[in-house]
Amino acid sequence: MKYSRVFLDAITYELPAVVVTSHELEMRLGPVYQALRIPMGQLEALTGIIERRWWEPGFSVAQGAVAAARKAFAACRVDPKDIGVLIYAAVCREQFEPATACKVAAALGISPETIYDISNACLGVLNGIVDIANRIELGQVRAGLVVSCESAREINDTIIENMLQSRSMDTFKTSLATLTGGSGAVAVLVTDGSFGNRTRRRLLGGTTLAAPQHHALCRWGVDHVLNKARQFMFTDSVAVLKFGVDLGLRTWANFLSKLGWASEMVDKVICHQVGAGHRDAVLKALGIARDKEYSTYEFLGNIGTVSLPLTAALAEERDFLKPGDRVSLLGIGSGLNCLMLAVEW
Repeated sequence: MKYSRVFLDAITYELPAVVVTSHELEMRLGPVYQALRIPMGQLEALTGIIERRWWEPGFSVAQGAVAAARKAFAACRVDPKDIGVLIYAAVCREQFEPATACKVAAALGISPETIYDISNACLGVLNGIVDIANRIELGQVRAGLVVSCESAREINDTIIENMLQSRSMDTFKTSLATLTGGSGAVAVLVTDGSFGNRTRRRLLGGTTLAAPQHHALCRWGVDHVLNKARQFMFTDSVAVLKFGVDLGLRTWANFLSKLGWASEMVDKVICHQVGAGHRDAVLKALGIARDKEYSTYEFLGNIGTVSLPLTAALAEERDFLKPGDRVSLLGIGSGLNCLMLAVEW
């Protein structure tokens, strides 16, 4: 993937007001900790996550996506009528059909030529950016919008209930990743650079690799037990980290080769936000200094598709990302899939 006229004109976000600390979750799991003789504080110690945010019960994910999208339009000179494609890219959706993107478009009062959802675990937003970038290079559209909204409250409530029922170490291990989940929404406005916007983040290109043999390591879905639908989530955290880092290392080598870059030419990196162990392992394997990376997982947790673009937006707001920086967006998702993009800030 190489691009000559693709820009990220706006990266905006919406955060929930409800703050949930790791200590609060552990208090709910008190009987489990007591049965397994696990000391309080292990969730934060193992993940580095102090707190995360959740939407209020019953919150519509389309509503969160719309709020982020309105901020994107307010931040630049692109008019909603100029949007040629709208993509909703979250794991969480309103329902199986129609596409949640349709509800978002209706709420925004726009009718793009193309409206649909993309699903690819935590890589959805990056995949959406690539899809629109390809359409811009082909001359099909001048601008497109990727939106996403994730909600962790519901699956966490279900997992905590399961843990309280089983009180087993196996369930604790496979549920730990779920407890890192946060909530939030994001919008990325991708254009051909012809709208006269002041902020110009130029998308240079990227690369993607997959290791689908590991598709069963992290799963989120619906089981039917006694004629009742119930969400489940299972994560083999140790295996995901091991094979994810291996895939990331191969993708990084491919990424540098395709861009014609050396590792030292990368000024900043924004990684998918999972937790301290994942961050440290990835940076060490790729040979990236800690001071080149910006983290948000400590206070926002893992927000799936929202994590990476939201972290980039916050890093820019806080002057970590500066004009002229060569920035690598390092995305990885269950499946396993890895997608890395290069942006000149």
